[in-house]
Amino acid sequence: MVEPKYICQQAIQKRGARHAREGMTRKVQTIGFDADDTLWQNETFFRLTQDRFAELLSGYADRDHLMDRLLAAERRNLGAYGFGIKGFVLSMIETAIEVTERRVPADVIAELLAAGQDMLAHPIHLLPHAEEVVARLSESHRIVLVTKGDLLDQERKLAQSGLGDFFHAVEIVSDKNADTYARVFARHGAGPESAMMVGNSLKSDVIPAIEAGAVGVYVPHDLTWALEHAEPPRDHPRFAEIADLGQLPALID
Repeated sequence: MVEPKYICQQAIQKRGARHAREGMTRKVQTIGFDADDTLWQNETFFRLTQDRFAELLSGYADRDHLMDRLLAAERRNLGAYGFGIKGFVLSMIETAIEVTERRVPADVIAELLAAGQDMLAHPIHLLPHAEEVVARLSESHRIVLVTKGDLLDQERKLAQSGLGDFFHAVEIVSDKNADTYARVFARHGAGPESAMMVGNSLKSDVIPAIEAGAVGVYVPHDLTWALEHAEPPRDHPRFAEIADLGQLPALID
């Protein structure tokens, strides 16, 4: 027997796919892909490092308090450090200094720095269907990687992913908003009206792309950073939700 929750999810995805098809009054020529947690795993490694952070500072505060303080530091520091591992490590160190009232041991700081270095050296794990879908669509569309974060780290991950040759262009940006997508899709196509953006973040990948005039395709990931949460615009004619990347070619066709 199929669970009612699963039936409901199928109905939502079918409705989203129908809306996207209805919204594509012009043929999609350019497809933008997010990178982290859309093409390869990323948030998993942040969560593992957060666990280590909580363990190292367990003598000073409980886990929930530490996570709240860390998230507040990350939010506060986005304007200065941007997105990515380096800003995350600096926010962990800042939080450690705060919760210990400047008494954090040097060994703990060293452990946090080492954890960040491990994250920067971690091998890439592609998500299901990523390679086959990007390869297939690159034969019929202009494919653009649109990702935010640290330049060197994102370049490293793309090189290690083996997907680099499939992309016609790569845009590593400081943030993602409607203006970003308008510029990217104008530079690498005929503008957002003939473009589609695919990603796991409603806040960064889907909603601003729709605001720019493109189709936004949401591919949920099991783990999503708290600062990327947003409500899905399910009734928008240019919004679609698919269970995984394997469903993307059928949506476009």
